[in-house]
Amino acid sequence: MNTTRLTVLSLGLTLATASIAHAHATFETDSAQSETSFKAVLQVPHGCDGKATTEVQMKLPEGFVFAKPQPKPGWELEIIKGDYQKTYDNHGDKVSSGPIEIRWKGGNLPEEFFDTFVVKGKISGFDKETVLAFPTTQLCGTDGKVVWDEVAAEGQSAHDLKSPAPTVTVTLAAGGDEHAGHGGHMAADGPVKVGDLEISGGAAKAMLPGAKVGGGFLTIKNGGSVDDRLVAVESAVAGRVEIHEMAMANDVMKMRKLDDGVAIPAGETVKLKAGGLHLMFMQVSKPFAEGETVPVTLVFEKAGKVDATLAVGTASGGATAAGGQKHH
Repeated sequence: MNTTRLTVLSLGLTLATASIAHAHATFETDSAQSETSFKAVLQVPHGCDGKATTEVQMKLPEGFVFAKPQPKPGWELEIIKGDYQKTYDNHGDKVSSGPIEIRWKGGNLPEEFFDTFVVKGKISGFDKETVLAFPTTQLCGTDGKVVWDEVAAEGQSAHDLKSPAPTVTVTLAAGGDEHAGHGGHMAADGPVKVGDLEISGGAAKAMLPGAKVGGGFLTIKNGGSVDDRLVAVESAVAGRVEIHEMAMANDVMKMRKLDDGVAIPAGETVKLKAGGLHLMFMQVSKPFAEGETVPVTLVFEKAGKVDATLAVGTASGGATAAGGQKHH
């Protein structure tokens, strides 16, 4: 293992004053296709209990290779190199070692600001969908420290972790699917209707092998003059289905279960989508696979029950249409 040091001189440190999107250290983009170049943009939203961040350390996982960090004015850049577990092709050259950890040192990122730290590399060597974790540490002076290194175990939701490591979901080539750019597939049938309600856009994310928790999304349009409410969702492929909401609370993105369901006001459209209202499939019997469908029964307070299907897209994005209709 060897270390390369690079010091960047600066006339001043420029910080962007923007609202914090997450309490955790996360990547701006959290999915990438295998055998492509990827720019990992780490978002650091706060310091250590009020203290300014003075160093950021990022460990690079196997499969993120040929890494080149972006220098930051006012910070010293340290590149720690080591051996890869495998050999990778770099434009015809066989490479078995390179950067395995990046450290930005000696800077000053006050608690009231956020900033980004960037490393560009190649995602390579994968034959199945994989989640790559980049364990990250923030140091704040000599006595402050925040570590983001927890990785969800098989079947565990990342929402259950206190200090999750920033992750990137590696996907494989879409194989010519015309909808691949949107991360999903079209379902065979059209929108589902029950009473004055129309359900469309049904989608679910593909799950990793062994996972027990999955996400689902759909759109509900109320074309009538009476308010309704989605009070429950059932599925034969999960032990239970919960309705959740992601929302900001005191600059922290939190997820909570909606025990009372979701209101569907008259004449309005409600979208369940990533980052907002969504379905959580718990105790899934078999992980959702791209190209399959997930059966659900939607239970409305006034319109009653209706069956629909969610088309499974990639792990980074759901499908774009719902189909399958059977009234109860």
